[in-house]
This record gives sequence, structure tokens and C-alpha cells, in this order.
Amino acid sequence: MKLVQSILTKNDCYKSGRKITVKGLMLHSVGCSQPNASVFVKNWNRSGLEACVHGFIDGNTGTVYQTLPWNHRGWHAGGAANNTHIGVEMCEPACIKYTSGANFTCSDLTTAKAVAKRTYEAAVELFASLCKQYGLDPMKDGVIISHREGCARGLASNHGDPEHLWNQLGTGYTMNGFRKAVQAAMKGGGITTPNTEKPATGGTGATVKPYLVRVTIPDLYIRKGPGTNYGKNGFIKPGVYTIVEERTGAGASKWGKLKSGAGWISLDYAKKA
Repeated sequence: MKLVQSILTKNDCYKSGRKITVKGLMLHSVGCSQPNASVFVKNWNRSGLEACVHGFIDGNTGTVYQTLPWNHRGWHAGGAANNTHIGVEMCEPACIKYTSGANFTCSDLTTAKAVAKRTYEAAVELFASLCKQYGLDPMKDGVIISHREGCARGLASNHGDPEHLWNQLGTGYTMNGFRKAVQAAMKGGGITTPNTEKPATGGTGATVKPYLVRVTIPDLYIRKGPGTNYGKNGFIKPGVYTIVEERTGAGASKWGKLKSGAGWISLDYAKKA
């Protein structure tokens, strides 16, 4: 699973700074024929928009774009689940066309099923990782729910996702099966990015005169190298840190090496102090 942090710092949900105690995870699908997560990331990063989820899963690549710190309150459920659940949207195939409500036609079933499979599998990996991070039992009642299930519980607005997509495409996916897949992924040792690490010489950049940056978001990963293709060394706490080297790399416009030796952070989410 590849995770790219694209925090929507201009969105009202982020700017409000409201936090939640994470008690569960809610799975959504976007409800329109748009497989590119970057479209949503771009369009939702603006003020005046109260709606916000914690992440989008790209339909073409399976890449997860984290759009809110996991413990920030989003507005994805249209109900009380906003106060307790992380919300993640799976993007949908370009080859479907909505006709009325949750009904759609599909011009390329093979491609559509491939998109659904890609986002389903990435969601399993992500939810397994989040369950581990927050000590959640995926099989406990109410911990992992769909938007449709949230509505049935009185916790969310009247939506049928993502089951409407899975059912009409004939994928065979169900939320019960999804929860079991998350549990199996957790027992398998957790979900990590495939190890493609190399010595930290990739990209272009140089040693710089040490300077200070301020990190304000609580969920910024420390990477073992300058890019999202490197493994993680946990999270960096909000504060002021010294950068001694800069490089380009995957997932950010520029990466900075921490003087402490802990690793590299995306400078897209750090401002010079």
C-alpha cells in the first residue's frame, strides 16, 4: 500500500482543528464516475467547504491519499459517526454512468471490476493499519462500517455506498467479508509499504546550511529516505526541527533530512521557523 499525505490545510474541517477519539472506521465510495483521487484532493482543498474525509483511494493505482490527520474530525457521514469514525472514500470507475440515485450503467465491466478490486484491497490494507494504530477490533460491532450501515444505525445520512457499487458490478464483496479480510491482514503481521528501499541517494538535492522548520500536523511520517517509497520510522511530533539536507523524491515536492538522524520528512507540511 502506498500512502501519500495530501492534507487539505485550506478545508474548513482541517482549519477548525477539532479532534476525535477514534472509535471506528467508515468505508465510503465517491458516488460518481471519477477514479482519480487527485481530482478530489484538489477540489476539496479550499475554504467554505465543510465536507471532508480522511482519505481517498485512487481507482487507477490503489494509492491512498490522506487528506486529514486521522484524529481530526471530518464531515463524511452526515451524522454522529463524524464524531467517532475515520472516513475513507474509494474512487469509482470512469466507465460507469449514474442514471438515478445509486443506480448506474457500466460500459466496461472488466475495467470496472478491476478498479473495485484495486480500491477494495487497498482499503483492507489501510483499515488493518489503522486498526492496529488505534487498537481497534475489526470484528467488534460498529467498529468498521460502511456509509450504508451507518445510515441503518442512525449514525449517517441516507447513502448506499459502497455496497451499491459492489452489488451492481457483481464483485461478490460484502462488508462482512471486508471486516474478515481486515482481521486476516492484521494477523498476517500488519500492512506496510513493500520494501523498495535503497540508500538515501535517490532524487536530486544537496546538503544545505542547517535551518529550522516548524511541523504543526500530528500525523506526519518520518521516512527512512527522501520519498514515500521508503519505509516509515513512525510519526514526528509537532514542534521545531533542524533540517540539514534537501532532496526531491516521490510523494512530495521536497524532502528534508532531520539533524537528529531520525530520517526524512516532507517539507510540504513544514514551514520555516
